Amino acid sequence: MKTLDPGVARVLKRLHYPLEAILTCVRWYVAYPLSLRHLEEMMAERGIAVDHSTVHRWAIKPLPVLEKAFRRCKRAVGKSRRMDETYVKIRGEWRYLYRAVDKEGNTVDFLLRARRNKAATQRYFEKSIQQNGVPETVTIDKSGTNLAALHAVNAELDIPIKIRQFKYLNNVVDQDHRAIKRIIRPMFGFKDFRCARVILSGIEIMHMIAKGQMKHAGKIKPSAASQFYSLVT
Repeated sequence: MKTLDPGVARVLKRLHYPLEAILTCVRWYVAYPLSLRHLEEMMAERGIAVDHSTVHRWAIKPLPVLEKAFRRCKRAVGKSRRMDETYVKIRGEWRYLYRAVDKEGNTVDFLLRARRNKAATQRYFEKSIQQNGVPETVTIDKSGTNLAALHAVNAELDIPIKIRQFKYLNNVVDQDHRAIKRIIRPMFGFKDFRCARVILSGIEIMHMIAKGQMKHAGKIKPSAASQFYSLVT
């Protein structure tokens, strides 16, 4: 058996359930449109009695560590990117998930923010550049907020990013939002901003794995499940 990543081992050591059951539940939760009560029932069918609130803790504990592990083996993305934000309900209020994909549809990065304004958008671009490098071109919609944020980012760069504002060129990121929203829908809204951020990171990780954005050794591509489980070692 492979040795667990120290960070994963630390967060899982007090959960007192088989590792396989925990990781299976977490993967199902972020990969498919399932509620916590669905997972409680599915585990019961497999002879594992676990409350839905415990399943929620299983997800919250390891996902931040798994996100860090995934970023270390994420494939590079293209230099031409499409950026947009979508809405996520938290405690009955709409919050904003900033996301971008490259022209091939690969996820560049994501960031959940409480507000939709220049500061939030600029923070997204700064994080995206830090994690994925400076793009040559960014396509946005007609939002003046997004344009102002990009101008602020360009003011700090030696070679400015080319900005394109065409609504219909952003269809690729609009379509990609739908894959994330499909998983979120059965969750009936998040109760806490931090928990929403963690769960959304897991959904984004699994979505990127499904799109082939994780590096792997060998000629045969492992299944999406195998790639997800490999993040714990």
